[in-house]
Amino acid sequence: MKRYIIISMVFLSISCSIFATPAPDQLGPYAVGVTTMRMEDPARLDPGTQQPRPLMVEVWYPTTHLGTQGRKNTLNDFFLGGGHPEFSMALALAFQSDLESVNKTFKTISYRDAPVFEGVFPLVLFSHGNGGMRSQNVFWCEHLASHGYIVVVPDHTTNCLTTGLAGEIIFFSDSKEARAQAAKDRPLDLIFILDEMDKINRGADSRFRGRIDMELIAAAGHSFGGYTVAAAADLEPRIDAIIPMAAVGNDRSRYDCPVMILMATEDDTIKEKGNVVMRKYYADSEGPRYLVEFLNAGHYSFTEMYQFNPNYGDGCGKGKRITDGTDLTYIGMEKAFRLINGYTTAFLGKYIKGIRTYDAYLNTNHDPDEIQLKTGR
Repeated sequence: MKRYIIISMVFLSISCSIFATPAPDQLGPYAVGVTTMRMEDPARLDPGTQQPRPLMVEVWYPTTHLGTQGRKNTLNDFFLGGGHPEFSMALALAFQSDLESVNKTFKTISYRDAPVFEGVFPLVLFSHGNGGMRSQNVFWCEHLASHGYIVVVPDHTTNCLTTGLAGEIIFFSDSKEARAQAAKDRPLDLIFILDEMDKINRGADSRFRGRIDMELIAAAGHSFGGYTVAAAADLEPRIDAIIPMAAVGNDRSRYDCPVMILMATEDDTIKEKGNVVMRKYYADSEGPRYLVEFLNAGHYSFTEMYQFNPNYGDGCGKGKRITDGTDLTYIGMEKAFRLINGYTTAFLGKYIKGIRTYDAYLNTNHDPDEIQLKTGR
C-alpha cells in the first residue's frame, strides 16, 4: 500500500479523461495483446534441467486498434504451436482432453504479438497451480489486460504440467523432493520476474519500454499458486496486493498487505482442512481484506478447466458436496468467470489504481445463491 495512493490517483485522472470507469465484471475498454518470453535466472541452478533456472512466461497487455488486425491467439500458441505430441499426451493424461480438439473451441480474445498500447499500466503476476500451466487462467488474464493491466504468468519449470524450452519438453515432477523444491522456487520465480520486468520497462524489450508502472504491483495465484503469491508478498515489499485462489500459505509475516481470498466451499482438492486455513488467513489479516466464498464451486472453478474438460469434476460439471455428500451441479463457467472477474477487478481497481467508485461493487453480494462475502478493513 506504500506508494499506490498518490501515483494511482494521477493515473486515474489521466485514464478517466479517456475512458469512463468500466464495470468490473465486464470487459474493459482495451483490446488485448499477448506475447511469449523466455527468462533465465543465472543466480539459481534449476534442479530439473541442471541449467540456470529457465522460465517460459506469457504476457497479456492492452493493445491498439492496429493490434486487432493481427492474428488471434489460440490455445496451441502456448504449446509450441501444437506440433509436439508430448503436449497432447500430457493433457490427455491430466485432464482427459485432447489438445487439438480443445484448441478448436478454446475461447480467447487476445491477439498474438500485437503492439502495446501507449500508456503506463500496473503490473500483475499470476502463479498457476501444482501441475498447472501458464494457460490455465486465460479468461482472467485477458480480462485484466482489457482493464489496463500488464499481466505476467510463468510456467514454474518442473512444477508445470509440461512446458517447452528451446525444443526440450520439461514435464511435471510431483515427487516429495520436487514438491519441496517447488515451494522454494515458486516465490523466487515471481520476485525474479519482477526484476526482469523492471529491466524490460527500462528498455530491455523496446515493446514495453516505459509501459509498466513498477510502483503498482499485484500478484494472484491458484492452489499452489495461492501459496506462492502469499509467500512472495511476505518476501517482496514491492507487491502491493494479493489474490490467492483455492489455497494460501500456512505461515506469514506480512499481515497488512491488502488481500482478496477466493475459495470454494466444495473444494475436493484442499478439502475442508484447506478451507479452514483460508478462513484463518482472512481472519488474521490486518489490512484491507475480502473473502469471496463460492458456495457451489470446487477447486477448478477458478480455472480454464471448464474449457479443457467441462465434466472434470471438483468444480466443473457434476460432483458430490464435501460438506454433506449430496449431489451437486457446480457453478457454470459464465457465472463463475463473471463473479471472479468482477470482484478481483474491483479489488485491484481500488487498491492498485485507487478507483474509489469500486467500493460499491466490492461491498455488495452480487449473487447470494452462489456467494458468501466478507469484508474487513
